[in-house]
Amino acid sequence: MRDDLNTDEYLKLDRPDIIRFIFYPRQDFGEAPSGSTDYSIPVDKGISIGCRFYVHSKHSPSILFFHGNGEVVTDYDYTAPLYNEAGINLFVADYRGYGSSGGTPSFTGMVRDAHCIFRAFVDVLQREHYSGGTFVMGRSLGSMSAIELASVYQSQLKGLIVESGFASVVRLLRHLGLPAEFLGLSEVTFPNATKMRTISLPTLIIHGDYDTIIPVSEGIELFENAVAKDKHLVIIKGAGHNDIMMVGLEEYFGAIKEFVSGEK
Repeated sequence: MRDDLNTDEYLKLDRPDIIRFIFYPRQDFGEAPSGSTDYSIPVDKGISIGCRFYVHSKHSPSILFFHGNGEVVTDYDYTAPLYNEAGINLFVADYRGYGSSGGTPSFTGMVRDAHCIFRAFVDVLQREHYSGGTFVMGRSLGSMSAIELASVYQSQLKGLIVESGFASVVRLLRHLGLPAEFLGLSEVTFPNATKMRTISLPTLIIHGDYDTIIPVSEGIELFENAVAKDKHLVIIKGAGHNDIMMVGLEEYFGAIKEFVSGEK
């Protein structure tokens, strides 16, 4: 863990009423399918985070993936093969209280744990001699973890991918029905958009134009705030928040495959 990592700002979000409203932890201990490996990454005293690595080959690009709320690593037993078919290794991480992970979820824990997970992920790639590029990706809630890591470890990453992500946590709370203004949270507090202005990595934003949970305007705002010269916005027509892959399967994976292969 980096000693200089400052997550004090997230403590304002770690109120019981917000935590109960945002996080939906679900336990799942499914056995790793053939071709994948489970990792348990220590993040705090007595707490480890469960992760699963779905491997295509040691020469393929590798994505560290932070999933959406209500999802767990084992859900990706069904979608990881699609990444593998696209020639991509997928390393999926859970959050505290999700899957086989210990502890209880919080914003502070999620952000701090992402750094531990990234360090362990890089260690696996180096120790086992993976030679492809390293990328970070966040879906929905996971966009916070992915953008956090991209803002800190730019020299170790080849690119950032955000799917169905949000520009502002406070605006997300308000959109979901929690009156953020009565919680004393500012509109400009904790925006992913601010960190996007510090990330020069190649960036890919994917969003569905019918998303009623995180509106497409949030994805567009992330894109507009990205300072990367190499940035791409893919809006999948007719897709909502949880069917984006189903509705736009070819466009979705076509964009990701093109992005990680550098064929743009």
